[in-house]
Amino acid sequence: MVRRTGLRSCLASTAWRRACVCRRNDLGETAMTLRVLLVDDEPLAIQRLESLLRVMPDVEVVGFARDGEEAADEITRLEPDLVFLDIRMPKQSGLALARSLRALPTTEVVFVTAFDHFALEAFDTDAVDYLLKPVEAERLETALHKARRRRLVAQLGQAEGVAEPKPRGDGYLDGFWVDRRKGKVWVPLAVIRWIEAARDYVILHTDTESYLMRSTMEALEPQIAVRGFLRVSRSAYVKLSDVAGFHKQGSYTTVVALGDGTVVRVGQSFVAAVRARMEDLGDADGAPTRG
Repeated sequence: MVRRTGLRSCLASTAWRRACVCRRNDLGETAMTLRVLLVDDEPLAIQRLESLLRVMPDVEVVGFARDGEEAADEITRLEPDLVFLDIRMPKQSGLALARSLRALPTTEVVFVTAFDHFALEAFDTDAVDYLLKPVEAERLETALHKARRRRLVAQLGQAEGVAEPKPRGDGYLDGFWVDRRKGKVWVPLAVIRWIEAARDYVILHTDTESYLMRSTMEALEPQIAVRGFLRVSRSAYVKLSDVAGFHKQGSYTTVVALGDGTVVRVGQSFVAAVRARMEDLGDADGAPTRG
């Protein structure tokens, strides 16, 4: 029999004192597997959500719970990365449980409910997202994307400081100084493969590491666009010279593939412009010609 303790006891345990560990960080968020707990008092709702998650990459459903109290026990036992949480449940509401999880920075929450009037209260708990039933696959993918970005920001923030841009003589950037524990490291634009937005930060992805910088995509755009970066969504730029392909992935998503195998999602409103740019660079299939 597994001994289950409360969340308060769990906070003092060795397991919960662990740093937020990146299971695999190969410079793309798709490499980050999310361990997921599903919480809902409606069996059909859990079945539907599980069936959607089962076909999505890098997601592992590790358990289920039918009410807030059982969910608290399962969170203690399973230590999931992400909890999909109903709001109206017996014994303890999802909102009450989410408030108690604020002290557990390694567990994120996505609310799943049939009621839209809880949204403001839900986001006050620092939830990743708020999904309305019935959940659609594309909307679920967006929530998973947000959860991965938030975890990556937390992981990078524990190890790294904030970057400072360094202008060239012509007034444009050619890289960033990034604070590290033992000083600063220079990250040239030449080694950055793609750039990702993460709330009040951007993440600079290179071949070997990812670096966190406090900035917005809009602030960077005038500088990096002239350095060969193409905006492919509201939250991502890619280096044109690194793009190896441009194609549909599944029924809902268009992506660009980079030379190292990283796949970056293209925003729906950006697809036509990205396709035109790819075709300008290469063949009719959108794969750029490498020079």
